[in-house]
Amino acid sequence: MSAAGFAGQAVIVLFLAYFLMVSGDNFRRKLVRISGPTFSKKKITLQVLDKITGQIQRYLLVQLFTSFLVGVATWLAFLWIGLEHAAIWGIAAAILNTIPYLGAVIFTTGAALVAFLQFGTISMALLVSGIALAITSLEGFLLTPWLTSRASQMNAVVIFAGVLFWGWLWGVWGLLLGIPILMAIKTICDHVEDLKPVGELLGK
Repeated sequence: MSAAGFAGQAVIVLFLAYFLMVSGDNFRRKLVRISGPTFSKKKITLQVLDKITGQIQRYLLVQLFTSFLVGVATWLAFLWIGLEHAAIWGIAAAILNTIPYLGAVIFTTGAALVAFLQFGTISMALLVSGIALAITSLEGFLLTPWLTSRASQMNAVVIFAGVLFWGWLWGVWGLLLGIPILMAIKTICDHVEDLKPVGELLGK
């Protein structure tokens, strides 16, 4: 039932993404149109939208870069150990790395299980899981928070708490979308006078 529910949600997300791409900049023009009659308000709205777009693009580049590093490091480490299909495990590590925190747990558990089945010893399973955990931990707790905080101009505590909140609220999709949502919220707060204290709280 959980797998079926996840598949249904994935289909909904794909359709939503498709229709948003088909609509082009239609919603962008509508937001500018309804922002207010004055030119200054329209200009501020455009600045907010451009800044949100830029931050999300930088965040996606950070995710792509760190996932590539995790995939290559995992592939080389597992190849050195002698784990079968090391390249496939590297690809799996890179893909699961896009899911904050939970992806590392899933990957480490799966790698430990496969290592135990291949080598037949608990020590090798612990070694493989330890290497996987070390790679994902260095990336997840040091490299990614530092790069993300620079890309989004938010502090690491807010990012971690935001991921936890959206993950609790929406599950896996909340983990994936939590940081872009926080980026959009902070950008809006930075450009609305009454919300600037909230933007300052979310900032570095």
